[in-house]
Amino acid sequence: MTQKINSILKQVLENVKPSKEEYHEMNSAIENFIKDIEEKIRTFKIDAEIFVGGSFAKRTVIKKDYYDVDIFLRFTKKYDDKEIPDITKKIIRGMKEVVIIHGSRDYFKIKLKENFYVELIPVLMVKKPEEALNITDLSYSHVKYINKKIKSDKIKDEIMLAKAFCYANHCYGAESYIRGFSGYALELLVYYYKSFLKMIKTIDKAKKCEKIIIDIEKHFKNKSQILMDLNSSKMQAPIILIDPTHKNRNALAALSDETFERFKTAIRKFLKNPSIKSFEEKKIDLDKIKKDSSKKHFEFILLKATTDRQEGDIAGSKLLKFYNHLNNEIDKFFYTKNKGFNYNGKQSARYFFVAKKKEEILISGPLVKDKENVKKFEKIHKNYYTKNGRIYAKEIVKFSLKEFIKKWIRKYKDKIKNMAVVGLEILE
Repeated sequence: MTQKINSILKQVLENVKPSKEEYHEMNSAIENFIKDIEEKIRTFKIDAEIFVGGSFAKRTVIKKDYYDVDIFLRFTKKYDDKEIPDITKKIIRGMKEVVIIHGSRDYFKIKLKENFYVELIPVLMVKKPEEALNITDLSYSHVKYINKKIKSDKIKDEIMLAKAFCYANHCYGAESYIRGFSGYALELLVYYYKSFLKMIKTIDKAKKCEKIIIDIEKHFKNKSQILMDLNSSKMQAPIILIDPTHKNRNALAALSDETFERFKTAIRKFLKNPSIKSFEEKKIDLDKIKKDSSKKHFEFILLKATTDRQEGDIAGSKLLKFYNHLNNEIDKFFYTKNKGFNYNGKQSARYFFVAKKKEEILISGPLVKDKENVKKFEKIHKNYYTKNGRIYAKEIVKFSLKEFIKKWIRKYKDKIKNMAVVGLEILE
């Protein structure tokens, strides 16, 4: 089995590792961009330095449909936190195809060529992690740490395998609509476990509901001290990975239980039946889902939701929140067999649901002593009864899933708008 797995991992690496030509092409584009920025910095006499961050700086980038490289403008402390985005805007003025990404501190996405972007991120130059005003201020220390600790090409290859695996199984990215593994977190995990295979085998053996706690630089005496000293908000994730550059930060604080369970399921499938398919992104076959649901007498519905919020993390998180809310509403009247959320990275997402209506539902009414509302309840619901001082009613579900959605859209028009969704349409 080990020989088979190693053979698969070797093939995966060949598939996901950018060629020397690709690296050269990307390097050339980045170097030209950096020259332009440095020239502007000198022209405007700005006290800032530029550095390349993210996977590209650490040589752990994997092949994707399009690349976005993190480039940081590191400003000295003579500048105020709030003014550095405006100074950055001044530096890139005149550049084509620039998108401002709003957040706790604005940054800029710039298209250099087809399927190749840079994200220019203004940060403050901090000497101590505690001085950081924004998570991006720690990026320089993250790059510095990884490049100092990981010299071996073998470990870098192992990191690429981990990233490819997470990417294929929709676990890659700390964005709020993914809540998965960031690139930095995966680099730390593979460095700690020494290989991708050891990492997934160890995680697979971990007991359910038991937190995995990792402190690479031994900032704390033991795990008990971590549990006592770390802020409770950073303890919610299933893995506590102490940031080697900042002892009070969990590098995996964004990881959700749901994403972690999906990751563990993918691990179990791979270890039980090793296949290169475990590293290939799964495309949802809606036609097959639709046909299967029809055979089993379930209803299928495909929806498109649109938001007016900024594309990326903000839009994605709003659309995911709305999807979860809609799912809860559907669950009141239907048994959901299958469902899916697919965000396009811009301002819309598609949802699908496969469901069967419940024969009847139980509706909880007011307390019996609330006579006024009891009368209103009795007018609406004929088949009612009382239990433990409260009135209840049983009702037969007479509408289809599509009818329910149409009525729900009309009834909760204002609520939908308040959830930042400006459009919800039935596609199928």
